[in-house]
Amino acid sequence: MRIISGRLGGRDLGKVPDGVRPTSDRVRESLFSALGSIEGLCVLDLFAGTGALGLEAYSRGARRVVFVERSRRVVRALRRRLANLDLDPAQHESISLLEAPALRALRRLSGDAEAQFDLVFLDPPYADGDREETLEALFGSEILGPEGRVVVEGPKRHPLPPLPGMRVVNERRYGDTLLTWLEASTVVGG
Repeated sequence: MRIISGRLGGRDLGKVPDGVRPTSDRVRESLFSALGSIEGLCVLDLFAGTGALGLEAYSRGARRVVFVERSRRVVRALRRRLANLDLDPAQHESISLLEAPALRALRRLSGDAEAQFDLVFLDPPYADGDREETLEALFGSEILGPEGRVVVEGPKRHPLPPLPGMRVVNERRYGDTLLTWLEASTVVGG
């Protein structure tokens, strides 16, 4: 697993912790190609796991990246990965790492005046039932910027149902993976 492009392009991300399903290089490359420029954006990487999505965003010019991961073991591995890339959160104000479940992190970030995100990656474990609840909390909070986009990674066999306050603006399939782009909507049911 490596960073594909940008200022950290080609850097190896190291070993993936057991039980973590990283976004493949192919899917990340296609995702970032579809996103276009993310220069200067503030990015939230929920269910960060390996941190590959947030690191790719940072490498491609994101102004700030906040990683959220609940597993202490996975957070330790992500801290080592960040340190190996000279991105220790203690020394870089543009990088933050929160060890917390996604819903708790969203509540915490809601109290931060500087926490307004232009782009959010949401890639929960496929067996995790928190996807819809997390999206509802995210879209119901003040942390998603006015032009904010959310990209949800999930299994192709379980697409997102219509959810109030959000609409699907793009979907792409890569093997068993489905990427869904969401934006805020004032239309009930998406």
